[in-house]
Amino acid sequence: MATKELMRRGEMFPSIFQDFFKPWDKWFDTDGGPLSRMMTMPAVNIMEKPDHFEISLAAPGMKKEDFNIDMEGNMLTISAEKEEQKENSDTRHTRREFNFTSFSRSFTLPEGVLKDKIDASYENGLLRLILPKTDEARRPTSKRITVK
Repeated sequence: MATKELMRRGEMFPSIFQDFFKPWDKWFDTDGGPLSRMMTMPAVNIMEKPDHFEISLAAPGMKKEDFNIDMEGNMLTISAEKEEQKENSDTRHTRREFNFTSFSRSFTLPEGVLKDKIDASYENGLLRLILPKTDEARRPTSKRITVK
């Protein structure tokens, strides 16, 4: 019975605190406040095709100049930084807004990728990397394993 009572108390406290901090929660949590916009990681899809791997990264609102793609050993790192400044002024008020967005994603490349042939393009908010496979990696590998 004590466990159920504690669970009920535990359920009570978040709602009390959430209500208390409601005016400010947009600044601190990940419900779409400014902090969550700065800390969002772009969605990534990785596909294996017969002759290459394809990495697609959703990053709308960026420019191709905002991206850095680096390779160190078998580690491929995609990062971006974007800073925006907006200023609206009239005779009575001046408003300045600063927005800074950054992210970094790293991927360990599988064996058989031609590292010097990797190609990247950015169009309609989608960064696309094509990682060609070596001839050996392109060959289908199938093997029957016997149970001992």
